[in-house]
Amino acid sequence: MTGTTILDKILATKQEEIQASTSRVSLADQEAMAQKKADERRGFVAAMDARIRQQQHAVIAEVKKASPSKGLIRPDFDPPLIASQYEEAGACCLSVLTDQPYFKGHNDYLVAARAATQLPVLRKDFIIDRYQVAEAGAIGADCILLIVSALPEAKIRELSAVAADLALDVLVEVHDEAELDIALNCGFKLIGVNNRNLHTFATDLETTLRLAERVPDDRLLVTESGIATAEDVKTMTDKGIYGFLVGETLMRVPDPRDAFRALFG
Repeated sequence: MTGTTILDKILATKQEEIQASTSRVSLADQEAMAQKKADERRGFVAAMDARIRQQQHAVIAEVKKASPSKGLIRPDFDPPLIASQYEEAGACCLSVLTDQPYFKGHNDYLVAARAATQLPVLRKDFIIDRYQVAEAGAIGADCILLIVSALPEAKIRELSAVAADLALDVLVEVHDEAELDIALNCGFKLIGVNNRNLHTFATDLETTLRLAERVPDDRLLVTESGIATAEDVKTMTDKGIYGFLVGETLMRVPDPRDAFRALFG
Protein backbone atom coordinates (compact mmCIF):
# COMPACT_ATOMS: atom_id res chain seq x y z
CA MET A 1 0.00 0.00 0.00
CA THR A 2 1.92 3.03 -1.26
CA GLY A 3 1.95 6.21 0.77
CA THR A 4 0.81 4.45 3.93
CA THR A 5 1.66 6.47 7.04
CA ILE A 6 2.23 5.30 10.60
CA LEU A 7 -1.21 6.67 11.47
CA ASP A 8 -2.85 4.69 8.67
CA LYS A 9 -1.26 1.48 9.95
CA ILE A 10 -2.30 2.18 13.53
CA LEU A 11 -5.91 2.87 12.53
CA ALA A 12 -6.09 -0.34 10.50
CA THR A 13 -4.83 -2.26 13.53
CA LYS A 14 -7.46 -0.57 15.72
CA GLN A 15 -10.26 -1.87 13.50
CA GLU A 16 -8.95 -5.41 13.99
CA GLU A 17 -8.62 -4.88 17.76
CA ILE A 18 -12.19 -3.64 18.08
CA GLN A 19 -13.55 -6.68 16.24
CA ALA A 20 -11.58 -9.03 18.49
CA SER A 21 -12.58 -7.19 21.68
CA THR A 22 -16.27 -7.11 20.75
CA SER A 23 -16.25 -10.90 20.40
CA ARG A 24 -15.00 -11.16 24.00
CA VAL A 25 -17.06 -8.42 25.70
CA SER A 26 -20.12 -6.94 24.00
CA LEU A 27 -20.64 -3.22 23.47
CA ALA A 28 -23.70 -3.35 25.73
CA ASP A 29 -21.68 -4.90 28.55
CA GLN A 30 -18.87 -2.34 28.17
CA GLU A 31 -21.39 0.51 28.24
CA ALA A 32 -23.06 -0.93 31.34
CA MET A 33 -19.71 -1.17 33.14
CA ALA A 34 -18.80 2.35 32.06
CA GLN A 35 -22.13 3.71 33.28
CA LYS A 36 -21.57 2.17 36.71
CA LYS A 37 -18.34 4.15 37.02
CA ALA A 38 -19.78 7.43 35.74
CA ASP A 39 -20.04 9.00 39.20
CA GLU A 40 -16.39 8.14 39.95
CA ARG A 41 -14.92 10.41 37.26
CA ARG A 42 -12.35 12.85 38.60
CA GLY A 43 -13.00 15.84 36.36
CA PHE A 44 -10.12 16.07 33.89
CA VAL A 45 -11.18 19.30 32.16
CA ALA A 46 -12.09 20.94 35.49
CA ALA A 47 -8.62 20.16 36.87
CA MET A 48 -6.91 21.65 33.81
CA ASP A 49 -9.21 24.67 33.85
CA ALA A 50 -8.44 25.44 37.51
CA ARG A 51 -4.69 25.56 36.86
CA ILE A 52 -4.78 27.36 33.53
CA ARG A 53 -7.12 30.08 34.83
CA GLN A 54 -4.56 30.79 37.58
CA GLN A 55 -1.74 30.89 34.99
CA GLN A 56 -0.11 27.87 36.59
CA HIS A 57 1.50 25.02 34.67
CA ALA A 58 -1.28 22.50 33.97
CA VAL A 59 0.74 19.42 33.11
CA ILE A 60 -0.65 16.18 31.75
CA ALA A 61 2.22 13.82 32.57
CA GLU A 62 2.36 10.78 30.34
CA VAL A 63 2.98 7.18 31.36
CA LYS A 64 4.59 5.78 28.22
CA LYS A 65 6.77 2.74 27.65
CA ALA A 66 7.52 3.05 23.93
CA SER A 67 6.56 4.77 20.69
CA PRO A 68 6.73 3.93 16.96
CA SER A 69 9.19 6.76 16.31
CA LYS A 70 11.53 6.19 19.28
CA GLY A 71 11.13 2.51 20.12
CA LEU A 72 11.51 1.48 23.76
CA ILE A 73 11.64 4.61 25.93
CA ARG A 74 11.31 3.21 29.45
CA PRO A 75 12.70 -0.31 30.02
CA ASP A 76 12.02 -0.31 33.81
CA PHE A 77 8.34 0.47 33.35
CA ASP A 78 6.31 0.66 36.58
CA PRO A 79 3.06 2.58 35.92
CA PRO A 80 1.86 2.98 39.56
CA LEU A 81 5.27 4.20 40.71
CA ILE A 82 5.62 6.60 37.78
CA ALA A 83 2.09 7.91 38.36
CA SER A 84 2.70 8.56 42.06
CA GLN A 85 6.00 10.29 41.26
CA TYR A 86 4.22 12.53 38.77
CA GLU A 87 1.59 13.41 41.35
CA GLU A 88 4.26 14.25 43.92
CA ALA A 89 6.13 16.43 41.41
CA GLY A 90 3.02 18.51 40.73
CA ALA A 91 1.30 17.05 37.67
CA CYS A 92 -2.29 18.16 37.11
CA CYS A 93 -3.42 15.02 35.28
CA LEU A 94 -2.08 11.75 33.90
CA SER A 95 -2.06 10.33 30.39
CA VAL A 96 -1.65 6.57 30.08
CA LEU A 97 -0.95 4.84 26.77
CA THR A 98 -3.21 1.83 26.26
CA ASP A 99 -2.23 1.00 22.67
CA GLN A 100 -0.37 -2.32 22.70
CA PRO A 101 1.08 -2.96 19.22
CA TYR A 102 2.77 0.41 18.66
CA PHE A 103 3.25 1.96 22.12
CA LYS A 104 3.55 -1.19 24.29
CA GLY A 105 0.67 0.10 26.41
CA HIS A 106 -2.14 -1.78 28.15
CA ASN A 107 -5.50 -1.08 29.77
CA ASP A 108 -4.11 -2.57 32.98
CA TYR A 109 -1.48 0.19 33.09
CA LEU A 110 -4.24 2.80 33.22
CA VAL A 111 -6.07 0.96 35.99
CA ALA A 112 -2.88 0.64 38.05
CA ALA A 113 -1.73 4.23 37.49
CA ARG A 114 -5.12 5.66 38.42
CA ALA A 115 -5.33 3.54 41.57
CA ALA A 116 -1.95 4.89 42.70
CA THR A 117 -3.00 8.57 42.60
CA GLN A 118 -5.88 10.99 43.00
CA LEU A 119 -5.26 12.57 39.58
CA PRO A 120 -7.67 12.50 36.64
CA VAL A 121 -6.48 10.13 33.90
CA LEU A 122 -6.62 10.33 30.11
CA ARG A 123 -6.85 7.12 28.11
CA LYS A 124 -4.27 7.80 25.40
CA ASP A 125 -5.17 5.68 22.43
CA PHE A 126 -6.41 5.95 18.87
CA ILE A 127 -10.16 6.00 19.43
CA ILE A 128 -12.27 5.48 16.32
CA ASP A 129 -15.32 3.61 17.61
CA ARG A 130 -17.90 3.91 20.39
CA TYR A 131 -16.74 0.53 21.71
CA GLN A 132 -13.40 2.08 22.69
CA VAL A 133 -15.16 5.00 24.40
CA ALA A 134 -17.23 2.58 26.47
CA GLU A 135 -14.13 0.53 27.23
CA ALA A 136 -12.34 3.68 28.44
CA GLY A 137 -15.21 4.38 30.81
CA ALA A 138 -15.31 0.77 31.97
CA ILE A 139 -11.60 0.69 32.92
CA GLY A 140 -12.00 3.90 34.90
CA ALA A 141 -10.60 6.59 32.60
CA ASP A 142 -11.71 10.17 33.24
CA CYS A 143 -11.02 11.49 29.74
CA ILE A 144 -10.54 10.18 26.21
CA LEU A 145 -8.50 11.46 23.28
CA LEU A 146 -10.14 12.17 19.93
CA ILE A 147 -7.69 12.87 17.10
CA VAL A 148 -9.18 15.04 14.36
CA SER A 149 -6.79 13.75 11.67
CA ALA A 150 -8.01 10.20 12.36
CA LEU A 151 -11.76 10.85 12.23
CA PRO A 152 -14.41 12.48 10.03
CA GLU A 153 -16.25 15.32 11.76
CA ALA A 154 -19.50 13.35 12.04
CA LYS A 155 -17.67 10.56 13.87
CA ILE A 156 -15.99 13.07 16.19
CA ARG A 157 -19.41 14.43 17.14
CA GLU A 158 -20.82 10.93 17.63
CA LEU A 159 -17.96 9.76 19.87
CA SER A 160 -18.06 13.00 21.84
CA ALA A 161 -21.75 12.43 22.55
CA VAL A 162 -21.06 8.86 23.69
CA ALA A 163 -18.33 10.17 26.00
CA ALA A 164 -20.69 12.76 27.48
CA ASP A 165 -23.30 10.07 28.17
CA LEU A 166 -20.66 8.16 30.16
CA ALA A 167 -19.43 11.28 32.02
CA LEU A 168 -16.09 11.15 30.19
CA ASP A 169 -14.25 14.34 29.31
CA VAL A 170 -12.63 14.75 25.90
CA LEU A 171 -9.23 16.08 24.87
CA VAL A 172 -9.47 16.79 21.15
CA GLU A 173 -6.19 16.80 19.24
CA VAL A 174 -5.37 18.95 16.22
CA HIS A 175 -2.23 19.87 14.31
CA ASP A 176 -3.28 22.39 11.66
CA GLU A 177 -5.75 25.20 11.04
CA ALA A 178 -8.38 23.07 9.33
CA GLU A 179 -8.40 20.56 12.19
CA LEU A 180 -8.57 23.36 14.75
CA ASP A 181 -11.60 24.83 12.99
CA ILE A 182 -13.35 21.46 13.26
CA ALA A 183 -12.52 21.20 16.97
CA LEU A 184 -13.82 24.72 17.61
CA ASN A 185 -16.98 24.15 15.57
CA CYS A 186 -17.69 20.99 17.56
CA GLY A 187 -17.54 23.06 20.75
CA PHE A 188 -14.69 21.28 22.52
CA LYS A 189 -13.37 23.02 25.63
CA LEU A 190 -9.99 21.23 25.89
CA ILE A 191 -7.92 21.42 22.72
CA GLY A 192 -4.52 19.80 22.34
CA VAL A 193 -2.17 20.96 19.61
CA ASN A 194 0.14 18.12 18.68
CA ASN A 195 3.50 19.49 17.59
CA ARG A 196 4.20 16.04 16.13
CA ASN A 197 2.81 15.43 12.68
CA LEU A 198 1.11 12.02 12.98
CA HIS A 199 1.81 11.25 9.33
CA THR A 200 5.58 11.90 9.49
CA PHE A 201 6.16 11.95 13.30
CA ALA A 202 8.37 15.07 12.97
CA THR A 203 7.93 17.73 15.71
CA ASP A 204 7.81 21.52 15.51
CA LEU A 205 6.83 23.72 18.48
CA GLU A 206 5.84 26.50 16.09
CA THR A 207 2.69 24.50 15.40
CA THR A 208 1.29 25.40 18.82
CA LEU A 209 2.43 29.03 18.64
CA ARG A 210 0.79 29.46 15.25
CA LEU A 211 -2.53 27.85 16.15
CA ALA A 212 -2.76 29.46 19.61
CA GLU A 213 -3.61 32.78 17.97
CA ARG A 214 -6.83 31.24 16.65
CA VAL A 215 -8.03 29.71 19.94
CA PRO A 216 -10.67 31.78 21.81
CA ASP A 217 -10.04 32.67 25.45
CA ASP A 218 -12.94 30.50 26.64
CA ARG A 219 -11.15 27.34 25.45
CA LEU A 220 -8.25 25.53 27.14
CA LEU A 221 -5.13 24.96 25.07
CA VAL A 222 -2.62 22.15 25.63
CA THR A 223 0.67 21.87 23.76
CA GLU A 224 1.62 18.26 23.06
CA SER A 225 4.93 16.65 22.01
CA GLY A 226 8.40 18.10 21.71
CA ILE A 227 8.58 19.93 25.06
CA ALA A 228 12.14 19.05 26.08
CA THR A 229 13.61 22.01 28.02
CA ALA A 230 12.64 24.72 30.50
CA GLU A 231 13.18 27.16 27.62
CA ASP A 232 10.50 25.34 25.60
CA VAL A 233 8.13 25.76 28.55
CA LYS A 234 8.95 29.47 28.85
CA THR A 235 8.38 29.92 25.12
CA MET A 236 4.83 28.67 25.66
CA THR A 237 4.01 30.52 28.89
CA ASP A 238 5.33 33.77 27.39
CA LYS A 239 2.52 33.37 24.84
CA GLY A 240 -0.07 32.60 27.53
CA ILE A 241 -0.04 28.82 27.02
CA TYR A 242 -0.09 26.94 30.33
CA GLY A 243 -1.38 23.50 29.31
CA PHE A 244 1.26 20.86 28.57
CA LEU A 245 1.26 17.17 27.71
CA VAL A 246 4.73 15.75 28.28
CA GLY A 247 5.85 12.14 28.10
CA GLU A 248 9.15 11.17 26.56
CA THR A 249 11.22 13.88 28.27
CA LEU A 250 9.96 12.67 31.66
CA MET A 251 10.30 8.98 30.84
CA ARG A 252 13.95 9.09 29.79
CA VAL A 253 15.42 9.89 33.22
CA PRO A 254 15.64 7.41 36.14
CA ASP A 255 13.37 9.53 38.38
CA PRO A 256 10.66 11.38 36.44
CA ARG A 257 10.31 13.87 39.30
CA ASP A 258 13.74 15.27 38.44
CA ALA A 259 12.83 15.84 34.81
CA PHE A 260 9.46 17.33 35.78
CA ARG A 261 11.05 19.84 38.13
CA ALA A 262 13.74 20.71 35.58
CA LEU A 263 11.01 21.62 33.10
CA PHE A 264 8.44 23.25 35.34
CA GLY A 265 10.34 24.32 38.45
